Amino acid sequence: AVVSTQSTGIEKCKSTGVGVVTAKGSNHYGIAGFYGLMAEKQGLIGISMTNTSPVVVPTRAKQCTIGTNAISVIAPAENEDYFAMDMATSTVALGKLEVARRKGEPIPPGWGCDSEGNESLDPGAVLDGGGLLPLGGTEQSGGYKGYALASSVEVLCGILSGGNWGPHIRSWQNPDRSKQANLGQFFMALDPEVFGFGFTGRMQQFMDEHRALDPVEGTDGVLVAGDPERAAEKACEERGGILYHPAFMQNMEKLAKKLNVPPLKHL
Repeated sequence: AVVSTQSTGIEKCKSTGVGVVTAKGSNHYGIAGFYGLMAEKQGLIGISMTNTSPVVVPTRAKQCTIGTNAISVIAPAENEDYFAMDMATSTVALGKLEVARRKGEPIPPGWGCDSEGNESLDPGAVLDGGGLLPLGGTEQSGGYKGYALASSVEVLCGILSGGNWGPHIRSWQNPDRSKQANLGQFFMALDPEVFGFGFTGRMQQFMDEHRALDPVEGTDGVLVAGDPERAAEKACEERGGILYHPAFMQNMEKLAKKLNVPPLKHL
């Protein structure tokens, strides 16, 4: 359904220069950038946002009331190059804490807090009664900005669309199956040529100038949004598969036995 929603926005954009649509009654829609790429492939700027189950604790609070609330902006450049920003409005995705717990490793500062709202480096304390911190981490390091950004996604997704928002969305970890998720999503497509000529050339120049910056010693160079993902995709194609940590594979094998299904095949 959300694919057709973005398709509607793209068609509106083609006739007016701008297309904006929302969806409600939705669920997890996958990768936010996928919908922006739908627009980019047709020479348009694509914007996509979604709210999620509450797993993030607002600044100065103890309770999770907002989601990781992803935002994506995709913009076309030249020679099939493009800018691709796709990010959560929390400091990190929930899955990274689950991986850290399986590996028995502490998490970096700014990722999460315990049930009392205090910053914690223990992934178990964050996952069991605590919550993720907004983008920026604690209040002292600017987490209130991430909180405001996540709230803005709620405005455009849950509240504007008529769907659920914040604490009214069912839990991700212990969902009430009798309750509809009713997520809200926001999609926008923009035709850059309506605003002025030469957008793709300027976009390319912007990215190339940043890629050409003198890098910090010990790094592989300055990147722009979308570069890491393109590099990872290329590496997977060359390897012929995706690398997973042994602890993850062991957990998946246990789950397969529990569900009585064939385990994942791996090399």
